[in-house]
Amino acid sequence: MDLYEKIRNLPTQPGVYLYKNAEGEVIYVGKAKNLRSRVRSYLLEASQADAKTGSLMREAVDLDFILVANEHEALALENNLIKQRKPRFNILLRDDKTYPYVKLTLADRYPKVFVTRRLRKDGSAYYGPYFPGNLAYRVAELIHRSFLIPSCKVDLSRYHPRACLQYYIHRCLGPCVEGLTTPEAYAHAVRDTQLFLEGKHAELEKALSARMLEAAENEQFEAAARLRDQVSTVRQLSEKQRIATAEQSDEADVFGFHFEDGALAVNLFHMRSGKIVDRREFFWDELPDALESEDEAAEATARQAEPNDVLSALLKQLYIDQHYVPRSILVPVEFTDRESLSALLTERTGHKVEIAVPQRGEKRSLVDLAGQNAKQSFTQRFRVLEPSRKAIQEALADALMLPELPRRIECFDISHIQGAETVASLVVWEDGKMNKAQYRKFKVMTVLGVDDFASMREVVHRRYSRLKAEERELPSLILIDGGLGQLHAAADALESLGFTTQPLASIAKKEEVIYVYGNEDEPVVLDRRSPVLHLIQMIRDESHRFAIGYHRQRRAIRDRKSELLDIPGVGAQTRQRLLTHFGSLREVQQASAESLAAVVSRKTADAIWKHFHAEQTAKS
Repeated sequence: MDLYEKIRNLPTQPGVYLYKNAEGEVIYVGKAKNLRSRVRSYLLEASQADAKTGSLMREAVDLDFILVANEHEALALENNLIKQRKPRFNILLRDDKTYPYVKLTLADRYPKVFVTRRLRKDGSAYYGPYFPGNLAYRVAELIHRSFLIPSCKVDLSRYHPRACLQYYIHRCLGPCVEGLTTPEAYAHAVRDTQLFLEGKHAELEKALSARMLEAAENEQFEAAARLRDQVSTVRQLSEKQRIATAEQSDEADVFGFHFEDGALAVNLFHMRSGKIVDRREFFWDELPDALESEDEAAEATARQAEPNDVLSALLKQLYIDQHYVPRSILVPVEFTDRESLSALLTERTGHKVEIAVPQRGEKRSLVDLAGQNAKQSFTQRFRVLEPSRKAIQEALADALMLPELPRRIECFDISHIQGAETVASLVVWEDGKMNKAQYRKFKVMTVLGVDDFASMREVVHRRYSRLKAEERELPSLILIDGGLGQLHAAADALESLGFTTQPLASIAKKEEVIYVYGNEDEPVVLDRRSPVLHLIQMIRDESHRFAIGYHRQRRAIRDRKSELLDIPGVGAQTRQRLLTHFGSLREVQQASAESLAAVVSRKTADAIWKHFHAEQTAKS
């Protein structure tokens, strides 16, 4: 069943759909209240030359879907699949910053206090998150100093011969040594810590005061003095909290953004008790729909919607599945699933979560303030770097004796294992950044065995014979990953096409020496801290990564095609049925004979199982 037939036969229930490319990779994940209606709309948008949808539909060859009960489940499942699969056409959150919690290990014999960013179901109590992050460490330090609950790695399930330094500097009750404290005294300290972390300062102050008076009456003056200091600390914290609450009790996250020339900066303000306690920045310089488009008007129209799409994706990835979500989230623009996301977060957190687009008043002023800061962040990230970028271009032109400032660099690399599945990659650096839309993959066609030079000659000839036929401009510099042999092979290919003045260089892997064609006797040796060397290394490493990735894909396809077909009774259709049912060759290898028999005949199932378990069968 082809893609378009699958789309026509989709159900009309809510669900999540996954577009796949020819390699079986998930390239886009979306959710819908009506799967058939939503997915069919892609065909209409693609036919109307929508930039993003057109690029997606040109690459998609297959479609999977998962049905769910309602739109809320679709939102949550979509978010999980995006985080797991990282599809290239989805907007991904690149900043995985999390805020810390204070953890009280109540399941232990003698509980401890730790700062952690990971929440587990381990019987511990978690308090937070804390904004800014260092506040959690200050709270833990206060607990050590005031309530003497430790955060050490000492095993407290048994007693030890002597206490550590923390006991002697009065930061721990010493539960590690028998006789230094009692279970009752330690339990009091843990209860005090819980009240403190839960914000029950009035109850804590009352309990501490009562114990202070009792200690004084029993002439335990050292204990009474320590309790007095704790009462003083709690009172000071309570006063600060009352002042902040009197000013404003709202808690909110406020978003603002600045979008320009396909790049986006987002600022997030965390407001607690009427004060901005922390700020986060997010940047996208290559949004998914900034791809090739033959219709500039359609691309411009698509780009107008990008900030809304980013905001929707950002909120889902930030808040779904989080233990803490503020009651109010202020955003600058409307987006399609705002109300659905608000209802889902309300359902999951147990308290009302409002996602609002304020139009006037104090809340709108806060959104505008976040937007102004986003503009400043945009300037710092994308504009201030221009002078240094130009300086690097000038230094690169000077080091490699280029006739003009390099605007575009194309870099080649060859990848294979002992001559098998030889492939090549082409990556492009253009106007200061990698242009992934211009990357190209090559399957080496004419070379047998291990011959990197001939392989390089072939792919360079194929690339630039096409540019010559299309009368397209050549790059400012062609960079080869390799030594003199690869460099001369590339030069031969260019000269055979009549390109005798094209700037060409190579970088050797181990020595990090740069050879410029025509001046090979005087290789360029740059300081290891040179930004020019770092730029060339970055482009070379990206080419190497891209080539290895493509080689692994080709090898996986080869293995997937060949190994099953080697088994008697398994033909092309049976192989496809097995891979469709089990999902991968590894799953087929690990399947039992009974599981295989559910897909193919019993005889074929036994043959497949014996093929993959020959060694095990021989031993038995």
